[in-house]
Amino acid sequence: MNTSTLHAVSATLALLLIATFWTSTLVAELLLGADAVVAVKHAIARYGLIALLLTMAATGASGFALGRGRSGRLLDAKKRRMPLLGLNGLLLMIPAALWLDHKAGLGEFDTAFYVVQAVELLVGLLQLTLIGLNVRTGLQLSGRRRPRIPAQES
Repeated sequence: MNTSTLHAVSATLALLLIATFWTSTLVAELLLGADAVVAVKHAIARYGLIALLLTMAATGASGFALGRGRSGRLLDAKKRRMPLLGLNGLLLMIPAALWLDHKAGLGEFDTAFYVVQAVELLVGLLQLTLIGLNVRTGLQLSGRRRPRIPAQES
């Protein structure tokens, strides 16, 4: 598998994993019950995070390799989003997932649980948005999508 394909596949998998975590959490919370919430939190913490970390590492490593020696407005935009994605993941999303799994395992669905759950869902939307923007930019860089031309003022 070449670097470009690895980057595209790993970025797509990361996007799908985060979307799956987000959707599963929302469905469990709103439509199912405590047992489903516990199952979702356990699955994310015990299996999903490992898969996500591997896909994000592959995406980052292949992205750096593809961007080496290149510059430009589109690539610079992707590079500016990456630290925010990484910091959100490492400082907010991973600790929240592990803490929520712990609390759910104890059956402690208290105010703190739901506050952290709400923050995790909001930051998850931010992560989805940032990765989505990077996917769009990657398609533009690869020539598979034309760059959006800003409207000119008359």
